[in-house]
Amino acid sequence: MSRFKKLLYTLLFILIIEIILIYLGNKYNILSLNNGSNNKSTCILVDISSHELFLINNNKIIKSYTIASGKPNTPSPIGSWKIISKGTWGKGFGGHWLGLNVPWGKYGIHGTNKPNSIGWNSSHGCIRMKNRDVSELYKLVPHGTPVIIYGGPYGNFGSRLRNINPGDRGADVFEVQRLLKIKGYYEGNPDGIYGDGMKYYIHKFQKDNNIPLSNTINFNFYKKLGVKLMD
Repeated sequence: MSRFKKLLYTLLFILIIEIILIYLGNKYNILSLNNGSNNKSTCILVDISSHELFLINNNKIIKSYTIASGKPNTPSPIGSWKIISKGTWGKGFGGHWLGLNVPWGKYGIHGTNKPNSIGWNSSHGCIRMKNRDVSELYKLVPHGTPVIIYGGPYGNFGSRLRNINPGDRGADVFEVQRLLKIKGYYEGNPDGIYGDGMKYYIHKFQKDNNIPLSNTINFNFYKKLGVKLMD
């Protein structure tokens, strides 16, 4: 990577952080590191494209750590979450667990007994950290801390649009459900799981938009839904 591209990436990343912090400030009652009344915002930003976790306080990065994220077939949950549980788990989890409110599975931030896996797409979807790092983070962040997992320039779709079929689950399924709900085609709360009930809404949207009936969510479906990926 050239020096110019590295600089461009750094500036883009700073801009992304600023946008996220503005978004979080509107969506959540942002927490402070010491739980005081100084109104300094705190959140965690995980960039799975660079395998880094950033602890941000008052719009500044105060800690950064190298992490491991999910394998391609067991991806980490891209999106906006929050810490809903904390625990001192066993050796396989490095002694510490920070659970996230992901609706389609059990995901969290934890340590590992496989330190060589850090820095790679090597987990079953959770965010792995070195044990000493997660021990430090565990002490710094309380319940309710917002956690943003960033997987690429295309929001909850990460870096690509995949064909989605019944039984699939993940951030892209969640995003399709959310967009369908906005357009009046999905009832209930998005859960990121393509179950039998979702087929009805998929078929209804296909009929209303002259898309051949299929259980598969493909490029034509995305296009009619208004999803556009730009290189």
